[in-house]
Amino acid sequence: MISKIDGTKSLVLELCDNQLAATLFGAENRHLKLIEKELDVTIHSRGNGVVITATGHKATQAKQLLEQLYGLLEKGDSVDLPQVEAGIQSIQDGSSLNEVFSETVVLRTPRCTIHPRNPHQAKYINTLSDSILTIAWGPAGTGKTFVAVAAAVVALIAGKVDRIVLTRPAVEAGESLGFLPGDLQAKVDPYLRPLYDALNNMLGAEKVEKMLLRGTLEIVPLAYMRGRTLEGAYIILDEAQNATVQQMKMFLTRLGEGSQVVVSGDVTQIDLPRGTQSGLVQAIAVLKNVKGISFVHFNEKDVVRHPLVRRIVRAYERAEKNRDVMKRS
Repeated sequence: MISKIDGTKSLVLELCDNQLAATLFGAENRHLKLIEKELDVTIHSRGNGVVITATGHKATQAKQLLEQLYGLLEKGDSVDLPQVEAGIQSIQDGSSLNEVFSETVVLRTPRCTIHPRNPHQAKYINTLSDSILTIAWGPAGTGKTFVAVAAAVVALIAGKVDRIVLTRPAVEAGESLGFLPGDLQAKVDPYLRPLYDALNNMLGAEKVEKMLLRGTLEIVPLAYMRGRTLEGAYIILDEAQNATVQQMKMFLTRLGEGSQVVVSGDVTQIDLPRGTQSGLVQAIAVLKNVKGISFVHFNEKDVVRHPLVRRIVRAYERAEKNRDVMKRS
């Protein structure tokens, strides 16, 4: 460490493997440039090492982040831009890097390994491994659906469940189902497409198609769940904010022996007709003290899509709060 008169300090980080160091730095030092910009540090790469210069604790924080990311590479995991962003966000939020990059808090699917991008995702992954019924809510882009699908795939591969059932309410979001071409299944497929996309990322399209044919995977509209009792299944209700109170009660009572249920949604994006109460909003209030049910609440800081998405969510939330204040005044 080199201390300077102007209050800055420089830390040297030497890395053993040149190839891993290149991956850590990113193409054209892309990862290092992002860390420089977001953590307000200066990073100079030299061979398989770096010199980090900054004021206060910033140099130490940047060094710790690079060490954590390099540790992932040494274990055979990948490091990409979203991983770097997750570490930066953790530092900015004052969270523990160890919690985000913990070796035990991961979901390994055949085609990708899902690491938590923030402490709430780490809590979510841990909760999904232990809880029979998990209710998660928060803004779009926080990984609620993607992580839940990954947990379902892991449970199926491990033999903890016999099948996966994914469902969504087919609620019109300012558009009509009627004008869409095809039969009913073709009409509701666009509502279920995000679930297909997540599965294809983790298993591959060919594997997903085979599972659908064998019945080890079902992707169905919520209305089709009535009258069924599902045993030995991992069941995910996505976009739950668009389930009515009656639909939510119907869905939650489908739970059978040996099954796990995840309910996820965003209570700020309800597309139900005006005056119709959201089943997710009511469930959060009614079931909060019921033993055996776990809750995970994400906020705008947990958005893991493009940083611009996080700022958009935050702007809408501010506008909503201002509107509520104006109504009360």
